[in-house]
Amino acid sequence: MVKPLEKNPAWQGRRGPVVLVIMDGVGYGSYAEGDAVQAADMRHFRALEAKCPATKLKAHGTAVGLPSDEDMGNSEVGHNAIGCGRVFAQGARLVNQSIESGSMFEGEVWKNLVGNVKSNSSTLHFIGLFSDGNVHSHIAHLKAMLERARQEGVTRVRIHILLDGRDVGSQSALDYVLPFEQFLATLRETGVDYRIASGGGRQYITMDRYNANWQMVKRGWDCHVRGIGRRFASAEEAIRAYRQENPSIIDQDIPEFVIAENGAPVGTIEDGDSVIYFNFRGDRALEITAAFEQDTFDKFERVRKPKVYYAGMMQYDGDLHVPAHFLVSPPSIDRTLGEYVVATGLTSLAISETQKFGHVTYFFNGNRSGKFSEQLEEYVEIPSDRVPFDQRPWMKCAEITDYVLKAIASGTYDFIRLNYPNGDMVGHTGVYQSVICGLESMDIQLGRLREAVESAGGILILTADHGNSDDMYEHDKKTGAVQRDSEGEPKAKTSHSLNPIPCIIYDPEYKGEYKTQLRSGLGISSLAATCVELLGYIAPEGYDPSVLEMVSM
Repeated sequence: MVKPLEKNPAWQGRRGPVVLVIMDGVGYGSYAEGDAVQAADMRHFRALEAKCPATKLKAHGTAVGLPSDEDMGNSEVGHNAIGCGRVFAQGARLVNQSIESGSMFEGEVWKNLVGNVKSNSSTLHFIGLFSDGNVHSHIAHLKAMLERARQEGVTRVRIHILLDGRDVGSQSALDYVLPFEQFLATLRETGVDYRIASGGGRQYITMDRYNANWQMVKRGWDCHVRGIGRRFASAEEAIRAYRQENPSIIDQDIPEFVIAENGAPVGTIEDGDSVIYFNFRGDRALEITAAFEQDTFDKFERVRKPKVYYAGMMQYDGDLHVPAHFLVSPPSIDRTLGEYVVATGLTSLAISETQKFGHVTYFFNGNRSGKFSEQLEEYVEIPSDRVPFDQRPWMKCAEITDYVLKAIASGTYDFIRLNYPNGDMVGHTGVYQSVICGLESMDIQLGRLREAVESAGGILILTADHGNSDDMYEHDKKTGAVQRDSEGEPKAKTSHSLNPIPCIIYDPEYKGEYKTQLRSGLGISSLAATCVELLGYIAPEGYDPSVLEMVSM
């Protein structure tokens, strides 16, 4: 338990709440063409940006604990950094270190996975996101584990691939499948039987989160475990067939497929097998893990639950101890902003719709489930629509705002944090028109929030967790030119960007307590100390510096 925050003697705070608005996926683009943030009519955002203290923050790479500055930020590590005020080594870096040092393969869980299949003469299965996007997984981790399994005498492996098209190019699946098939062929030359067994798009099977659509998980379960799905001779054949039928389909939406030979699936999951879910990020791992681990399960009819040794790449929920077995220990994140707010006796509200609810709660709190205090905290989830987000780009930003306006007017809360998912979730669809609509819908809500904060005498902080909608087209890395398809249309980019994100402070009752020129060159981990200072307290020791430079009064 942390100690209460120390009151700042030179700062009395404001009469209204500090409202932290995380505009998910909104950054400052590097290219004019394809920058939906600049193209959208975001008049409320731009008015605040023009007249308020503002700066840009880093939200990718080493600034959020990822291995290098070539790595895109993401919502998980972004909310971790915002919520804990410091930078912790995150999933990708931890897994890299574990593989490079060999500690993964020396651990009890890896030995049990391998020992189980060798003693039962059974199959080792891998399920996970199949790309090098490095947001949920990395194909290099899969290859390293396959090579090690071969060295340790595992003769039969089946891989169940979840196509990306979201953290990497929207139609790049074959760029990964074809070289990987060659890699497997090289392994098979040594006498082992290693093959792709099933797959499908990450937004169609397996990788649901926050209980938004359990039918996705059911389709994945039926495909990977039971071998139910449209059958093909290879993953390449499946991808080409689906694209021929629908040339505009992007990888994340490709339906499930099962690889079959002589009329039968090549890799169903059976009693005695071992299963590794090789995603290191937790939000889209919890539901499929529950299907494998829980004896009492009511989300869908599993038909059969094979008796397997199941392990995740990492522990996906430290409070619930899920999964029971994991290969790499996650970062131990402590002393979060939420915990300090509670220890100080301040009241808070965390709110978003389903798609980002866990980010303003679980991830913001350092990968911790549940509240620090039932009395001082309120968590509100607005149910998301279960339709493609390009068809409802406004999402639930109005409903979120409706609730927050009442919360501000009530005078109940000292600190409010909310996430508008539009820039990220609609950005991932690659549909430019929808992204513009989503951003403009969100901007209308920013105008409503500004008025409410002004009336209450509070402070509004506008920021983001990473970029996305600011970079909607694929560009040539050397020339910067937009890449185009055979019809001359820009190629959609569905992944996050490497761009900085905004930090804008609207403080209508400003009394000169801090300089209006905000610090530059900082990362989003500085937002925690900023919130603490705007609440009228001194930032905890060890927190990354605030964007504010206080003035001696």
